[in-house]
Amino acid sequence: MDRLEAMSTFLTVVEQGSLSAAARRLKTPLTTVSRNVSELEAHLRTKLFNRSSRQLVLTDAGTSYVAACKRILTDVLEAERTASGEYTTPTGELAVTTPLGLGRIILMPIIADFLKTYPDIKVRMIPIDQKLNLAQEQIDVAVRIGELPDSSLVALRLGRTRRVVCASPAYLAARGTPRTPEDLAGHDCISYPCFSPPDVWTFLKGKATIAAPVHTRLTVGSAEAACTAARAGVGISIRRERTTPTRPLLVPLRASMQLAVWSGGESSKRTPSCSEGWSGRDRLGRSDPVA
Repeated sequence: MDRLEAMSTFLTVVEQGSLSAAARRLKTPLTTVSRNVSELEAHLRTKLFNRSSRQLVLTDAGTSYVAACKRILTDVLEAERTASGEYTTPTGELAVTTPLGLGRIILMPIIADFLKTYPDIKVRMIPIDQKLNLAQEQIDVAVRIGELPDSSLVALRLGRTRRVVCASPAYLAARGTPRTPEDLAGHDCISYPCFSPPDVWTFLKGKATIAAPVHTRLTVGSAEAACTAARAGVGISIRRERTTPTRPLLVPLRASMQLAVWSGGESSKRTPSCSEGWSGRDRLGRSDPVA
């Protein structure tokens, strides 16, 4: 017999006034409720109820036992809450890794508010575009952009962002604007391996994949470096739309890919996957600068 379960069942019978009402309240078979009460009485070697055909009436021992059960079950609940940390102020260190641009522009203000809310928590921020092994690096949360492979991590989708092909107004004035992905082969391109290979950039239109050969003049190691080079007129690059500068230093072209933004951490659950989706047209064209 589970004594705590039997005590809880006993209290429910008292509150509901009958075994059948208690069974409905607990969504448990009537025989189970009756057995729990009978086993509890056998364990205590006393009757808790005087049974009649119409009602249950507590005995003197039963009345005293009600108060004891309430006190014991309350103490157990409080002990569980304390052990689980429900009443404890959060403390310790939180390690978070995030892509460089996303961390600086979007996540850092959130971290600042978090630190104000939880003054006893320290945050170790790791802004890096390369993927890290969370277990080896002792990282609690990773914010990632793109398609997630199946893994033992649990992931929560935070939103969507787009990757856009951009260039500076000066470059487009001098070299012209590509109208299709295939036109990129005739332009100087800036490649960032975490976004696309240096020789082929892939676009999706519906279910069709467009593999566009590109002429890479510069390969860089971060998204911010690619943006800086593009602003300087070196060539055409790929940029996340949400981190495009607010001044008209880059002109986004219309072909783009939507990517999911994920937050993940250690877990035994299987991570869902996300695929890219074409969000532009089949033609590249000059659009208004980001304001």
